[in-house]
Amino acid sequence: MPLFISKNAFSSVRTVEKSIIETSPELVTKWVPERIADSHKGQNGVVGVVGGSWLYHGAPTLTALASLRSGVDLVYLAVPKVIASSIRAISPNLIVLPLADAKLTVGSVNRLLTWLPPVQSVAMGPGLGKQRTEGLKRLVLELSSKKVKILLDADALTPDVVEAGGGKPVVITPHGGEFKRVSGVDLPEDLESRIKVVREYALKSRVTVILKGAIDVVSDGDRVAVNRTGCAAMSVGGTGDVLSGLVAGLMSKGLTPFEAGAVGAYLNGLAGERSAENLGNHILATDVIDMIPFVMKQFNR
Repeated sequence: MPLFISKNAFSSVRTVEKSIIETSPELVTKWVPERIADSHKGQNGVVGVVGGSWLYHGAPTLTALASLRSGVDLVYLAVPKVIASSIRAISPNLIVLPLADAKLTVGSVNRLLTWLPPVQSVAMGPGLGKQRTEGLKRLVLELSSKKVKILLDADALTPDVVEAGGGKPVVITPHGGEFKRVSGVDLPEDLESRIKVVREYALKSRVTVILKGAIDVVSDGDRVAVNRTGCAAMSVGGTGDVLSGLVAGLMSKGLTPFEAGAVGAYLNGLAGERSAENLGNHILATDVIDMIPFVMKQFNR
């Protein structure tokens, strides 16, 4: 995430525009649903994660584990078969679907669509690597036609894939460089201008944007939320994958992309802060995942 913006560099965002939301514990309480006492497996959210490559097995695993820690019941993780065994060895809690092709080809997507059980949300892109985008676009179109909420991150963040998600329940999670890749816009440094740019792009592209940074900006083109949780120790690789898993998990519980983006950014940053309280500037993305239950427990109902 960009580190050139200090959290102390700005006064309250409410001085920018009264309609802008500041993330808070009250917001989490308002939007995260109560768990039904007699619920059974599958009623508290089912998530799919699609990503990974011969080089990157960690990113999709982090996303899937973070989704599980958000309190969902099941996570299906679709990755190239070359890394499927490695991921299965990391955690017995994940259901791994091995894809025959090393890349996310149209053929792989067609097979995945026949294998994947009903899910409420799917996170696409963590660890996917550079590749042609026909498979991703097909997956976005097919799943969104079934009302599945979609998160696009990392190598799924290309202009044509985002365009395929326009007008559908899609959230994208770019850092500054990825935002320029999909929008063609250089981000300004001041918060007020960033809010304007993110809101305008979200409105134009018809997706929800979570702009990751020292201060996160979330917008669906209408509403804007600003999140100030997090710390410099979260510059370690993988914390963005954790955010993606949290947001996908929250969407599977019924939150809209905007609500999940605002709440997910808040919880991810809070878990990072608590991890740094214990470990200083030496945290790992897995430490943030391990802290998620402790920061979410206070909101359990």
